Amino acid sequence: ALSMFGTTVGLYGIPWCKKSLLLTALMSVIGASMGILDTGGNVLALNTWGAEAGPHMQALHFSFAVGAFVAPILAKMALGGSESKDLAGAEKTNQSVPRSVPTTSAASAASALKHHLGADFLWSYVVIGTYLLSVSFFFFILYSKGSSARDKSKASLQKCTFAKYHYALLILLFIFFLCYVGAEVTYGSYIFTYAKVFAEMKENEAAALNSVFWGTFAACRGVAIFCAACLYPGTMILLSIIGSAVSSSCLAFFARHPASLWAGTAVYGASMATIFPSGISWIEQYTVVQGKSASLFVIGAALGEMCIPAVVGYLQGRFHHVPVVMYTALVTSAMTMVLFPLMYKLANCPGESNLKEMSESEDRKALLSNSGLNEDEE
Repeated sequence: ALSMFGTTVGLYGIPWCKKSLLLTALMSVIGASMGILDTGGNVLALNTWGAEAGPHMQALHFSFAVGAFVAPILAKMALGGSESKDLAGAEKTNQSVPRSVPTTSAASAASALKHHLGADFLWSYVVIGTYLLSVSFFFFILYSKGSSARDKSKASLQKCTFAKYHYALLILLFIFFLCYVGAEVTYGSYIFTYAKVFAEMKENEAAALNSVFWGTFAACRGVAIFCAACLYPGTMILLSIIGSAVSSSCLAFFARHPASLWAGTAVYGASMATIFPSGISWIEQYTVVQGKSASLFVIGAALGEMCIPAVVGYLQGRFHHVPVVMYTALVTSAMTMVLFPLMYKLANCPGESNLKEMSESEDRKALLSNSGLNEDEE
């Protein structure tokens, strides 16, 4: 609730910013609030549904994918028409003004365009902020209706079992999510440019290829909601990393062929869809996932989202004739294929805490049977 409210405050304030420092502060508030939401949403789903959180976790991340896919389309529909009209007006203004004063005409046209687009963006920020504010109030109401004392007593009765290599698993999953999210964001960010430069596609074809990636990504996350009810998270991760490895190999070596590029992009987007929610559901089966653990996963994902696209952009600028984007997808897929079997091996090692808990339970039952009391009376 607090993270949604913080995002609302930032969205309401951004359209009225006249200073870059204030705009930076509000954008930082939104970034921090979204980071809290990513962490808290995953932990809340695990705490609410426990071992049955698989479908709900997939539904949570499906909503992210739908928003990422639909929002740019709606923004283009809302702003495309007005932007083209203003640009046409600017061109007419430039043609009607003498050549001796091109700077003044360009400045006035840019000012008119900025004013018109500013009004549209103002309403978009207000509408989205109002929607988030209503959702924030809804969460505040849910919190006020709950009993914290009952939740604490219920949580104290739950068995807290940690895997034998608990911290090693957290670090490996941190690296796993760093590679996965970095590869996802990198491919989604650069596939449009790659299609135009390397595959020599037209602009509308490159845009359609980008939509294919995010469309299959969102669609497979929706399908995963139902698949999570009948498949184990580990099985879904295994299928996903195999699909990403095969598709990234096809993209790295045969991406200059249009058919291979289209098919590989679709399969790669579908394969990347379920890894993050399935990974959180999978680790929860073997060890306790608390707020700190979930925040570590989100930090790893955020670092991958920030660093890997930057490195790829730098390398692509240095080596113009090398498809760095496709090689990055292949390398990160290979990393996930190495990391997951290692994590699975560590997770299935018998933990000392589990053995100790079982022995204490057996001793308690033996004492109760000798004293003639049951657990309730004791």
